[in-house]
Amino acid sequence: MCETRIPGYAQEVTLRLYRPAVARKSLRPSLPVVLVFHGGGFTKGGLDDADPAARFIATHTPAFVISVGYSLAPAHPFPAAPGDAYRAALWATEHAKDFGGAANRLGVAGYDAGGHIVASLTFIARDQGDVPLKAQVLIGPMLDPSLTRVGDETLLSSDITIADCAKCYRAYLPEAAQRLHPYAAPLESRRLAGLPPALIVTAQNDVLHVEAEKYAGQLIGAGVPTEVTRFPRVSHADLAANPSALAAIANFLGRRL
Repeated sequence: MCETRIPGYAQEVTLRLYRPAVARKSLRPSLPVVLVFHGGGFTKGGLDDADPAARFIATHTPAFVISVGYSLAPAHPFPAAPGDAYRAALWATEHAKDFGGAANRLGVAGYDAGGHIVASLTFIARDQGDVPLKAQVLIGPMLDPSLTRVGDETLLSSDITIADCAKCYRAYLPEAAQRLHPYAAPLESRRLAGLPPALIVTAQNDVLHVEAEKYAGQLIGAGVPTEVTRFPRVSHADLAANPSALAAIANFLGRRL
């Protein structure tokens, strides 16, 4: 594992590279590269939070994993985080060969706010045409700034509340108009065709699973190959390091990359 810093949207960001053991033991062709984005509701969290998922994906996909320390709100609101993500993806594309990765086998995965950033990045990459994303994984993602598609927190016994989500969105999207921007509100987009194949991972005891599964339906309707897995008796907080969820993620990335 090693770290480097690159220019981001508004400040430098740290990238942490995880090398799969297989890369040191075999003469296999270049391995895939997966960018991972931690959770934290846009306002907190860091590289250490994504460490369990990053290590699992690196080992079990197998793949080189780049964990991205994107900028946090409220100091750096939208579009800083997706701007950082895009620059990290460009860096990965340009430097993959330097560490034995395949630039044409690039995937992205994110939890919570990181899932939102992954969705944003897939839009940007498609529109710019210079980052060849082959797979996306959204894990308990925050996708609906309007908060009109969340589940019933009491009925679901959710460990996060609508109020929690609202506070995060106010910090990340301080201007009302931003909440309709396609890079900030994936569920509002009318142009989903051309996005990479997706895995949507949700938890039963999480208000966010309703909007995530709604987004999965919209991707399917747009012709995007999409898989959805909901884990019963699992909370939002437990989803990111759930062994069954991580296994499903590594399996999907292994098949798609």
